Amino acid sequence: MQVRLPTEERQADIVAAALRLARERSPPLITTAEIASAVGVSQGAVFKHFPTKDAIWLAAMVWVREQLLMALDAAAGAAASPLAALDAVFNAHVDFVVAHPGVPRIIFHELQKPPDSPVKQEVRSLLQSYRKLLLRLLDDGVRQGELRADLDPNAAATVFVGIVQGLIMQNMAAGKTSAVKAPADGAFAIYLCGVAKPNPHDRV
Repeated sequence: MQVRLPTEERQADIVAAALRLARERSPPLITTAEIASAVGVSQGAVFKHFPTKDAIWLAAMVWVREQLLMALDAAAGAAASPLAALDAVFNAHVDFVVAHPGVPRIIFHELQKPPDSPVKQEVRSLLQSYRKLLLRLLDDGVRQGELRADLDPNAAATVFVGIVQGLIMQNMAAGKTSAVKAPADGAFAIYLCGVAKPNPHDRV
């Protein structure tokens, strides 16, 4: 017997089910019937809450944007310095992917589609907000003397996101998204070599 939940609760269940299914399969291959089955409702019940499958993925991407940015902001806010904040943000992003391995599949699939779409606009909004956070931390790091005085913040922000995306893609190709955490520390250490202020003692 199906339990009738409030609309927002049921929508959240449907979005969560879609994200779980995306762990193993590409979003376009996931049917609304499969999503309905994962939630435990009829396919018709799914369409009562979302008019199309694209609307489900849009809601999923809105959830991802809100939750990931919240996690990144919290990680940065709890850090004692800009350099520590960069480290915390890096690890928070990796932890988010490990907890929600279906998210990269959704993002990479959407970015490959040529036409603009509401889902792609959400992805773009996420990346813009992410970049804004990184630029603030990088600028603070330069001002406080933790990062190189000649640092190009825009390039540093691009490389930061690129490292995380590269780690995710490599592990997706290997079918082991959850293993992304293993090489993360080493990759971030290499990043620090390029952005952190050189220690004079290292040259002696």
